[in-house]
Amino acid sequence: MSENVFEIIKKIDDNGKEYWSSRDLSKALEYTDYRNFLGVIEKAKIACKNSEEIIHNHFVDANEMVEIGSGAEKPINTVCLSRYACYLIVQNSNPTKVVVAKGQTYFSIQTRRQENKDSLIEDNNRIFLRAEMRNIILH
Repeated sequence: MSENVFEIIKKIDDNGKEYWSSRDLSKALEYTDYRNFLGVIEKAKIACKNSEEIIHNHFVDANEMVEIGSGAEKPINTVCLSRYACYLIVQNSNPTKVVVAKGQTYFSIQTRRQENKDSLIEDNNRIFLRAEMRNIILH
């Protein structure tokens, strides 16, 4: 089984946090013109705001360096996207594309997995703290 395109384009920052480049995501979702994808990002930002999330926690404007014909590089605008931002984007993308349906499935499943992982960590911390408190009380 080949690796999922959304896993392939995922990046990890210096703090170990995952993110996706809007430029890479637009290509993965088969948007031939990035300008058309910008409208999808704006819809996703509205959904983010309406769900009472802080937009800049999920959509961070940045520059990427791209090589131009002469071998030199120039900066281009991009947006660094959280998993949640990607989820909102695929929900607002063209539903007739098979890759969009796959993206919707991928980001919803991965988001649920992360929620379960976070919940398990919280449960383990709670159990550890109870055991520590019990030890303090007994000694």
